[in-house]
Amino acid sequence: MKRIGAGTLTREAIGTRVRLQAWVQRCRNLGGLLFVDLRDRTGVAQVVVHPETRADLAALLEPVRAEWVLEVEGTVVAREPAAVNPRMATGEVEVEADRIEVLSKSDPLPFQLDDRAEALEETRLRYRYLDLRRPELQRNLELRHRITHEARQYFHEQGFLEIETPILTKSTPEGARDYLVPSRVHRGEFYALPQSPQLFKQLLMVAGFERYLQIARCFRDEDLRADRQPEFTQIDLELSFPTEEEIFGLIEGLFARVLPLVGVAPALPFPRLTYAEAMARYGSDRPDLRFELPITDLSGALGSSGFRGFREAVEQGGVVRGIAVPGAAGASRKQADGWAELARRSGAAGVLTLRRLRGELAFTVKNSLTAGEMEAAAAALGLEEGGLAVLVAGPERSTAEALGALRLELARTFGLVPEGRWAFLWVHDFPLLERDPEAGRWVAMHHPFTSPDPRDLARLESDPGQVRARAYDVVLNGTELGGGSIRIHDREVQERVFRLLGIEAAEARERFGFLLDALRLGAPPHGGLALGLDRMVMLMAGATSLRDVIAFPKTASATCLMTEAPSAVDARQLAELGVALSRRPEAG
Repeated sequence: MKRIGAGTLTREAIGTRVRLQAWVQRCRNLGGLLFVDLRDRTGVAQVVVHPETRADLAALLEPVRAEWVLEVEGTVVAREPAAVNPRMATGEVEVEADRIEVLSKSDPLPFQLDDRAEALEETRLRYRYLDLRRPELQRNLELRHRITHEARQYFHEQGFLEIETPILTKSTPEGARDYLVPSRVHRGEFYALPQSPQLFKQLLMVAGFERYLQIARCFRDEDLRADRQPEFTQIDLELSFPTEEEIFGLIEGLFARVLPLVGVAPALPFPRLTYAEAMARYGSDRPDLRFELPITDLSGALGSSGFRGFREAVEQGGVVRGIAVPGAAGASRKQADGWAELARRSGAAGVLTLRRLRGELAFTVKNSLTAGEMEAAAAALGLEEGGLAVLVAGPERSTAEALGALRLELARTFGLVPEGRWAFLWVHDFPLLERDPEAGRWVAMHHPFTSPDPRDLARLESDPGQVRARAYDVVLNGTELGGGSIRIHDREVQERVFRLLGIEAAEARERFGFLLDALRLGAPPHGGLALGLDRMVMLMAGATSLRDVIAFPKTASATCLMTEAPSAVDARQLAELGVALSRRPEAG
């Protein structure tokens, strides 16, 4: 007799003999009848025992408690009409048991699986294998499997080859810190765990494979947050001879393939904004387009006004910008103070407000703007009766970032984020480089292998801050799902970019010599993209943390509470590796 899933029983099975092997969800003794709810990955089935005819089974069930594992054989029967449970997929039937075997017993659980709110996350992560018994997490991981399966099948149909790249590789530090692995054979030398397969997938294009795919494990030693883990998974792809349009179309096709798994049909093609447009209009390079609240430039209307803060900001090369929020004129002083603090954390001096209430306009600093100046600003903002505008003045970058943060906070505060909307966006034409004020040098905005826009190549050395990159990100609901670029395939251009980044010839040879060699041996134009699989699943599952879509996640301090990793190793292992610690970790 073949085992069947508890949640697969339907009326069509009535009269058949079945075997269930599953966990006890609960037991009920109703006097003349004993009921056991059995749960496995497929769902829950009800088992019934009649003590008057099967006293042996009733006695066997006497000590059974939740989370014991049973094997049950019996016949599927229809429930009495009054006992039908429409809330259960198997609610029309039950299994009348004639054989039961206890396969495994369970001690009392450290927390109840049906009361997640009562269990601390630390406890749930320590006993993650119990937490994973919850239907919610099992559904998330099943969805992850289905998304991964569909992605593989989709790219197979598009002519991609799935090729694995090394996990133990060379450290080429840029961006986040590498995780390092000491070599026993080559003492004093280290492998690095890959932050991405970037260089290997470029080399596969030089090797002539043309279309590469990998569901790739990646590692970054960086500070964590809800949407970041030290080890994560990418849907990683690279193409030879691509255009940006081809890559956009491929990714849009992928989302059209996987989103129906959660009942969503995305509108194609996705909207597009340049980086400059996204920052000016939404204050972010990954704007949430489920709602509007655009940023309006008021430098012309208020830059020569009587208010000194606005006037000086524009005179010093900065801007005055604002956001109008319908129906928010009744916002309190406390709320405005909170917005000002949020703006200051983003680098702005503060926030001022303009309200239109009962036909009158009111500015934070009374008598500093004329009625005409306030009307001009209100007209530019589209500020209507009952509305409020927040205004920020200062350098363009900090003003944009402050208003970007305020835009999200205002939308949450006033309930402007619609439920059930999926707003995709391509952001492109990023700057190739950005200035690191602490280091006093240029750094790559994406990575040093991103191609400059050919239109800007002539000013690479003379005006590097204005050079655009052939880079692009795909964004969903304010979350960057992935990014990529057309890569540099010309050795000379790659060396020029290295020099701009302060990587001189000797260092470039040491760190990237294998790539530079490949670029002079017939490298085709190539480019690609990497999608964060964990983030995709998180959004599609409606989860709030990556930890809810990863089987065995780390905490915010990059530890595994279940296995207690990382942990100390004994002195013999360190000696074999030729590694000495500056101090031994204290026990406990």
